[in-house]
Amino acid sequence: MLCRQIISHNPNLSDEVIADKGIDDIKSGKKVIKNTNQDSYQTMLDGIQAFHDKHDFKNHGGEDLAYRVALMAEELGEISSCVTKGKSKADLAEESADLLILLIGTAISADFDLNQAFWQKLEKINQRKSRIVNGKIRVSEFKGVTDE
Repeated sequence: MLCRQIISHNPNLSDEVIADKGIDDIKSGKKVIKNTNQDSYQTMLDGIQAFHDKHDFKNHGGEDLAYRVALMAEELGEISSCVTKGKSKADLAEESADLLILLIGTAISADFDLNQAFWQKLEKINQRKSRIVNGKIRVSEFKGVTDE
């Protein structure tokens, strides 16, 4: 049987087994998450929460939002460097994953549902019309940008 197990030696964390498909082990100190569906947002969220718990982000400044914004800006700079310096697709993927991990971690730290926010925003932007600005397509609500 393929499943996700959270095995904890921390009395504040419960042991649980949840049916799922696939198998992947994320070892995080006191907590081992065996999961599976690597296409699942919940799996990513669980893995990042385990990482935060392992390093006790809550008690050591790792959840400070201003700090997290600075880290995300740094990662965005690394993505920019990959593009402008012609680095490999693997480097670009790694830096993009760093930014995604920080973004999901920020949602954990700020206590909002990023998955829900994503779907609400996608629905909203799908209602917008596209236009060409400076020869490139734009689908935004920026004020003062003129169409070509």
